[in-house]
Amino acid sequence: MVTFWLTLNALLFAAVTGYAVFLFYQAVFRRFLYLRLGRPIDFRARREGAQGEFWSQVFGQKKLLKDRKSGLMHLVVFYGFIVLQFGAIDLIVKGLSRGGHLPLPAYEMFGWFQEFTALAILLAMGYAAYRRYIEKLPRLKKGWKPGIVVIFIYSLMVSVLLSLAFERVGMGLEFSWYAPVSSAIAAVFAGLPSTVAEAVFYVFWWLHLLILLSFLVYVPQSKHFHLITAPINIWLRRREPHGRLQSLNLEDEEAESFGVGNIEDFTQKQMLDFYACVECGRCTNVCPAASTGKTLSPMHLITKLRDHLTEKGAAVTGKSPWVPANVFGSAGVHAVAVGAGDVAPAWGDASGVTDIRPTLDWQKATWQVAAQGKAVTDLELIGDVMTEEEIWACTTCRNCEDQCPVGNEHVDKIVDLRRHLVLMQGSVPAEGQRAMQNIERQSNPWGISRNDRAAWTGELEGIPVPTVKDNPAFDILFFVGSMGSYDLRSRKITRAFVRLLNEAGVNFAILGNEERNSGDTPRRMGNELLFQQLCLENIATFQRYGVRKIVTACPHTFNTLKNEYPEFGLEEVEVLHHTQLLEQLIREGRLKPSYRVNEVVTYHDSCYLGRYNGVYDAPREVLRAVPGVELVEMARSRENGMCCGAGGGLMWMEESDGKRINLARTEQALEVRPSIISSACPYCLTMLEDGTKLKEVDDQVKARDIAEILELSVFGEQANEPVPVLSQ
Repeated sequence: MVTFWLTLNALLFAAVTGYAVFLFYQAVFRRFLYLRLGRPIDFRARREGAQGEFWSQVFGQKKLLKDRKSGLMHLVVFYGFIVLQFGAIDLIVKGLSRGGHLPLPAYEMFGWFQEFTALAILLAMGYAAYRRYIEKLPRLKKGWKPGIVVIFIYSLMVSVLLSLAFERVGMGLEFSWYAPVSSAIAAVFAGLPSTVAEAVFYVFWWLHLLILLSFLVYVPQSKHFHLITAPINIWLRRREPHGRLQSLNLEDEEAESFGVGNIEDFTQKQMLDFYACVECGRCTNVCPAASTGKTLSPMHLITKLRDHLTEKGAAVTGKSPWVPANVFGSAGVHAVAVGAGDVAPAWGDASGVTDIRPTLDWQKATWQVAAQGKAVTDLELIGDVMTEEEIWACTTCRNCEDQCPVGNEHVDKIVDLRRHLVLMQGSVPAEGQRAMQNIERQSNPWGISRNDRAAWTGELEGIPVPTVKDNPAFDILFFVGSMGSYDLRSRKITRAFVRLLNEAGVNFAILGNEERNSGDTPRRMGNELLFQQLCLENIATFQRYGVRKIVTACPHTFNTLKNEYPEFGLEEVEVLHHTQLLEQLIREGRLKPSYRVNEVVTYHDSCYLGRYNGVYDAPREVLRAVPGVELVEMARSRENGMCCGAGGGLMWMEESDGKRINLARTEQALEVRPSIISSACPYCLTMLEDGTKLKEVDDQVKARDIAEILELSVFGEQANEPVPVLSQ
């Protein structure tokens, strides 16, 4: 009888497990077929290089620990499940062999560790449920779907502990400190006959097995697919600099379109991002657009594209993503509701400096099953899945990518969508279109004559500003940029920097009227054609004058010259940001900050200097070298500094929805009560100065570039003497 039961049990186990594994395979393989619809990519290049980052992110949970509480909770669950996989195998052996176990060394210690781990996971999941449903963190989705995994994991832990407890009762084992939890439960049921206890053991054994296999089948059909795809996604993360966008081959005569206009236009790696998303909301939580009432939510960007890929993939391949379909299947296809409008009406209910809830509410309300039974093949990616308002709301700050624990890359997708809008549809917000037309005609966003690019040099009486023709033996080329050349406020930064270069005896020169716009603005706005034209023109000029070292005061220009120009032929040229050079000159004793600047200074990190290029310390070292400066940090600083709102071409466009991003950032700066808000970017300085005016504190709190503060310390109050400005 016992042999019959063990044989029957083993056959049932094999049948149920085999079916579950088959369903799991189907769910994974069909999504793999959908990924193959995307453009091929050389995955080999992404596998090369150091793998330390992979190990630190996957097994060290580096990104998750940016939110320490959530990170520790996830760390417990992550490693707990690794331990409990051995426990699950051990429990299966127990049920199939009626009392046997895995031949592990120090087995009793393993049993203690297994029970301790199960308790730790129960506590961790309790905290997870608390954060989502009681504390109600805005970034975490509510509802029954996110709760399924909590139920799964709780059921798994309870069923394994009960199985172990009734095994002890059936075998008549005494209380053991190596199995404290199961021993305590067993003590409650000590009076049960062994046959009854064994029967109950098999009830919980089968319950545990069915829950485990159900979870296995559920994983690839939910956000928990990240358990499989996230490590792969991190392994295949970009190896090139963060600040380099993928270039377009504009000479490809076989190309039918440029940018992304259909879901199939994304690369297979970009599609893998969709399935790696865990919907934790960390990206949206730090997004300056989502935080100030715009329609863009980076998390929903990924999930909407994932839903659309899954639905269109099913239609194209004829393979349903849901197995079994009668359990997991869903009717209809999703699209943005017609007449969705913007977030502005809901922003009136927002609270605090920033608030993501209005944006999340808008996303939830507008992502619906398409009306009138619309076929997925009839949906437009731009319009029905992603609105143009969402696409143009991005500042390309990369805070979303920096926070993402699974290595998703959001910015390149948005730029690819913009490329299609600009290059194929000619659809650009009016202000952005005007800026790009001016850059194309006069190489600056205002449309001022390109022959006035060096006119600012007239403001520096007695200080020579040689051009490359005047000083062909220069060591460093100062690439002034459009802001530093034309913008009245930014010219003060240029003036301060040139005075400091002259004081330090730096052998420098400028291109003068031969300088062109760097192309950062057109590229981030999707005009790849204009960017490549400007890039090649500038590189030809650099090569003509034998440029080997460049310094610029604009992080956007710095990033473009340093990370993107080399792909187009700029070789063996060192590119520095002005704060890096100033810090070096101070360290070498060539600049001596001697006058006290008695100010409380907070420093705003430029996204393109910090997150894109890792330059956090140089600006702060310059400030620390200035006598009298008290440096105070904002709550959001360094890697988690909030964008000023000017990146991605938004410097040239008006914000119409919600709260102004620069106002929110200024309010964050004012929380630490500074007398000066410093920056190292002309865009940031403009936005922060406008922010102090909006808050009506510009007479008490000044916005200053690092070079201007250092100028005060090197030259004293004479640095504040009025300088004549040119009319524009």
